[in-house]
Amino acid sequence: MQRNASQRSSESSTNISAQAHSHALTFTKVLDGRKQPVRGLWQRGARFYAQLSVEDFSTGEKRVRRVPLVNGEGNPVETVAQAIAELNRLRTQRSDDTLPKLGRTPNFADYADAYLAGIKTGQGTKKPGTIAKEKSTLALWKKHLGGIRLDKIRPAHVAGFMKKRLAADMSKRTVKLDIIALRNVLKQARDVEEHITELPVPPGINRELKSTAPTRELFTPEELETLCRAAMDKSTDGTPVTKNGQQFTDYVRLMAYCGARRNETLALRWANVDFKREHLTIGADGDTKNSTSRTVDFNPALKNHLLAMQKRRAPDSQWLFPSPQRGDKDIHAKSFRESLELARAHAKLRHVGFHDMRHLFISFCVMSGIDYMTIAKWVGHRDGGILIGKVYGHLADTHTKAAAQRVNFGPAILDEAISHQDNERSRRDTVAGLDAFTVGRISRDVGRAKVWKTRPPGRGAKTSRCPRG
Repeated sequence: MQRNASQRSSESSTNISAQAHSHALTFTKVLDGRKQPVRGLWQRGARFYAQLSVEDFSTGEKRVRRVPLVNGEGNPVETVAQAIAELNRLRTQRSDDTLPKLGRTPNFADYADAYLAGIKTGQGTKKPGTIAKEKSTLALWKKHLGGIRLDKIRPAHVAGFMKKRLAADMSKRTVKLDIIALRNVLKQARDVEEHITELPVPPGINRELKSTAPTRELFTPEELETLCRAAMDKSTDGTPVTKNGQQFTDYVRLMAYCGARRNETLALRWANVDFKREHLTIGADGDTKNSTSRTVDFNPALKNHLLAMQKRRAPDSQWLFPSPQRGDKDIHAKSFRESLELARAHAKLRHVGFHDMRHLFISFCVMSGIDYMTIAKWVGHRDGGILIGKVYGHLADTHTKAAAQRVNFGPAILDEAISHQDNERSRRDTVAGLDAFTVGRISRDVGRAKVWKTRPPGRGAKTSRCPRG
């Protein structure tokens, strides 16, 4: 009997708990101070909810939804007055078409994965290398933000990530690229799917992460020749420094003579070389940094180099730099980085990279007096030469010294300037010396000529001869 009694007591307490739980989950109308129900305002437990008719962003159909009411800081409202104020704010946003997407937003980790899957399926919107970089950067953001939902991400979270990266000796430029990757994800959440209304980026972050790029030391033609000789040289044990010395030297020389980027140069075909029109087409398939092809007119060094390369052309390949391991497939070489490192170490050169060849081309174009707009066209810049003037215009000391020698403070320059001033003064005196009658006569005759040319023939008009004078 005692066991049955305890069993009935347990069942009774379970039923009471279930009823209490069921009652707590029930929505009830909220009453105002006059005991009248507030339209669209409900309460469940200690939480207040707004009942609104909103448009479903995915289907475009209107649906009635109950959403929890929170204040501007994202905390649940606690009083009826606060709930009524937030309800009115939501109604105003709905009328102004600024109502945020209601309901729970996805967490950042899941949304970042969906974002990456989307850009991978995009038709050429982003290059594979760019996608790979974004994926590695977003992995860091996923680790930092964890399961935080998109609308709960605050500027403090972003600032914390930034400080953590800077404390790990990351450069400001690297951290800025991390912020850009986060912005790409959140901009899609804001502009496309409307999960958020504002980007949670701390104010002034661009100013805080502003950095000055170090001036790149000019890679000279002498250093280029030293690098090429080292690539063709032999080590102390008699083995070649590089396995593909000739192809490597052709590669770096071509970049130095046309200003192409490393991957653009690897993808060049012999069909892109036009000896008749004397120009080289770079990125004919649109596989360039800005997805636009361009042509580089032959300069003497470029033309002679391409003619020399043509004599060494592989007869079974369409590429300027075919892969040594291509086999039956005609593919171009993937990279010459190992050869660069070996040749650079053998020549005991400072740290130079493939991009220094592009700098060499642009810098010597500037020093040769080529206008910035033409250089920008050759190297694929769309800014009309602004970047070249700011970044690539570092000139060699010999060029600036030669320009300084043209500055002349001698008497010849002074005599030329005085002679020019005397001629200008004489011209003004001649014009000023004309008497008033002569000036009036010239003006009157010019006016008559204009009238005679423009006045249509009419009654009494004399059209058979020119006006006097």
